Amino acid sequence: MSFRIRAAVDADIEHLYEMAKLTGGGFTNLPADRRALKARLGTSSAAFARTDDALADDIFVLMLENVETGEVRGTCQMFSRIGQQHPFYSYRLGTLSQNSKELNRTFRAEMLSLTTDLEGSSEVGGLFLHPGERAGGLGLLLARSRYLFIAMHRARFADRILAELRGIIDEAGGSPFWDGLAGRFFGMNFQDADRFNATRGHQFIADLFPKHPIYVAMLTESARSVIGLPHPSGRAAMRMLESEGFAFENYVDIFDGGPTMTARTDHVKSVAQAKTATVVAVDEDGGDRALAATGRLSDFRCAFAKLREAGGGVVIDRDGCAALGVGEGNQVTYIGRG
Repeated sequence: MSFRIRAAVDADIEHLYEMAKLTGGGFTNLPADRRALKARLGTSSAAFARTDDALADDIFVLMLENVETGEVRGTCQMFSRIGQQHPFYSYRLGTLSQNSKELNRTFRAEMLSLTTDLEGSSEVGGLFLHPGERAGGLGLLLARSRYLFIAMHRARFADRILAELRGIIDEAGGSPFWDGLAGRFFGMNFQDADRFNATRGHQFIADLFPKHPIYVAMLTESARSVIGLPHPSGRAAMRMLESEGFAFENYVDIFDGGPTMTARTDHVKSVAQAKTATVVAVDEDGGDRALAATGRLSDFRCAFAKLREAGGGVVIDRDGCAALGVGEGNQVTYIGRG
């Protein structure tokens, strides 16, 4: 069974909606709201249609498609420059040290400070893989296809990139972090706040969030214990990000306290190591397993392929060529699967 990544189209609204209902909440970039998803697809279509290479406030939505059946089984997104229409808020976890000569002691207090430090960065997010497909490396295909897209459209993305991981959500769909901090100021539960943020933006945060630093020691134990921790379903995603060169630098999500991972865009492994070559031959074997991509903007496609370098270009297996829609003379951008 073969899969490929392609650009989303307006007709994908029902696919996205059905996947959004499976997320279980806390997934801001994939809300179970048709109107919000339709707007997201419209923004993505406009981004794919824009042909100049200026850095702008673009959103690109990609879909994971079964080549044989046409079924859509996953999705992911890229944001070229965040914080342009609405402020992009994060909490920065820091330490305040104070010394008492009388007590001959130094006190170090952890503090959460509301910040917009990450505004202007690019973001990869919105990754969701259908529960029935979480095998065979399809999560890796979804995740790394974004970096090949960025490498192939580098001028459309910023020099710093981030990824927000969903934080700890309890069995009732609530967030211990939200309940212990922001929920006290907003008078709404986590689900309502998360839904409002996903469909109407961040302005209410600017209006109501406390601007002064928060002493971590003053939070409930349940809130303190989840700061910077990913949801169990996101641990593999965190390891994948780390293998690409992302790091946790003490930024956490203001809703659920999940970690925000950051990297220099040109240092991301799948961006830095991506190569571009011409297909010089197609055969049954191809070579080593790789991720390969082709096409610009709305014509972008990415799939696993067997590939080897030869004759000043690359030889690719027939299945890979079929998934990508390429043949001899076409260019592909690729990186090893490992």
